[in-house]
Amino acid sequence: MSEKMNIIFRKFLIVAISLVVAGTCSGYSEDTKTHVDDADSAVDFEHSLDDYVPAKKRYNFYFTYKIVHPWWDAVALGMEDAQKKYLEKGITITYEYMAPDAASYEDQTKRLLKAQEGNYDVIGVDVADEEKISPVLDKMVDSGHKVMTFSSSDAAPGCKRIAYVGNTHNYQDGADLTEALCKKLGYKGKVGILVGSHGAPCHEDRSRGARATIGKYPNMEIVAIEYDMDSIDMAYELTKKMLKDNPDIAGFVCCNMSNPVGTARAVTEVGSKAVIVGMDHDQEALHYLQDGVIYCLGVQDCFSIGFDTLQIAVKIADGNVPGALFPDKTDESTTIIYQEDAAPMLEVLYGDVSQ
Repeated sequence: MSEKMNIIFRKFLIVAISLVVAGTCSGYSEDTKTHVDDADSAVDFEHSLDDYVPAKKRYNFYFTYKIVHPWWDAVALGMEDAQKKYLEKGITITYEYMAPDAASYEDQTKRLLKAQEGNYDVIGVDVADEEKISPVLDKMVDSGHKVMTFSSSDAAPGCKRIAYVGNTHNYQDGADLTEALCKKLGYKGKVGILVGSHGAPCHEDRSRGARATIGKYPNMEIVAIEYDMDSIDMAYELTKKMLKDNPDIAGFVCCNMSNPVGTARAVTEVGSKAVIVGMDHDQEALHYLQDGVIYCLGVQDCFSIGFDTLQIAVKIADGNVPGALFPDKTDESTTIIYQEDAAPMLEVLYGDVSQ
């Protein structure tokens, strides 16, 4: 985890600051399926444990996710806050929080199989490839392990995992960002899409949302769809190739936290006026947003994802299943932010007050 980010987040936890920004929040309740149109915060640092009384005084969890990246550092900070609050109640929670340097369903499979050999109350995973990982999770549950999914990517529908905590509306996030792009472009022009990792549910769903939105407008055209494997460098190279092949490209939709940075670097270097929309809170991406190179970003509330994941893991460890205590899917928010929101977001998330 980034020590700098850790210190900064802790600072703002202590003073109980939450960011207030204007924007559009994509949020879907499992019960109502209603769209929330007026969010007033992108990241919520103020959390309290609910009234549930844990059955034990000590828990041990295992969490693995797609790739070592600042996005999951932010999720970890929410977990750490929940861990601290449990400790204040006399409950000790320990957990592994590990991932590979490059996204790989093969690596994730090995980690999950290895975790089965450990003494863990719950095993949690941010699914790298729903087609490949979901059957692994089914076998783990059948063999008696308590398995949950969390973060940005759930398992495939029908998977036996116990519950999911995270973004349940990735398709809509992709659609909302792309709608903002289309409006900015006057509903005409060529667009490139950078997806992320093959098979990652969140990336694939955002791409589907983007493609469906562009498909509504006859004067818009998708000229390329590329997978950058969560690599800034690869996104940079792919964007340069798209610009070379299509010098008149008007916009880019970026479906993860890495590719807005790579795309913005390429667009800046080439001197293109292409409009960029993308995901999340990378510090460099926020600077590009502040400078007007990136038009808007969809920021997920990673801190809340981490906090809620640990709370639900405790309940699952005690033998509870979705119902009155927690839903099958705990939804977290995404807020679309624009240039005017970049400076306050940089200050809150990174202590960055540069102009």
